[in-house]
Amino acid sequence: MHSYKKLLQHLAGNVLLVLSLFFTSCSTNNDNAHTTATTFVPPQPRQSLRVVPHSQMTRNVATRSLDPNSHADATKPLLIFNLANGQTFHEGEEVLVDFSLSNAKLKGDGGEYRVRYIIDDDEPQWIDKNESIGLAGWIEGKHTIRLELIGPDGWPFRNGDYNVVTREILVSSKK
Repeated sequence: MHSYKKLLQHLAGNVLLVLSLFFTSCSTNNDNAHTTATTFVPPQPRQSLRVVPHSQMTRNVATRSLDPNSHADATKPLLIFNLANGQTFHEGEEVLVDFSLSNAKLKGDGGEYRVRYIIDDDEPQWIDKNESIGLAGWIEGKHTIRLELIGPDGWPFRNGDYNVVTREILVSSKK
């Protein structure tokens, strides 16, 4: 019991020493003892995309065919994203989210499926009609577009290397 009291006294003494050093260093009369520099860092520009109806855009993307090495079943619902990975666009230019869909109908067309797209890990957006959409308002930099075919159960419908596809694009400020 005696050694326990000694240990507590030793610890209490060390705590008091640390506290006294702390308060002594923080309570000086010298105005230059602590200097705080404040720097304003502006927020990064926020991208605000808007949907541009397909009818206002010129379609310049060829429909891709099924890759024989994709392990996809052509008889099951199949979503093909018609955007080349690594494609470059310029600021102010619309990006066409063009896809081909087979063996499935979207909700807006009387079916049970939906297409979900996610830009740069932002909130998911939905396409309920089998129509391409354009997205405008991109800021300079690398961006990702993830396109998913969502089944009637609310989960992505997997089919080989299709139906859940991510593409990277680059938006450049230089023309």
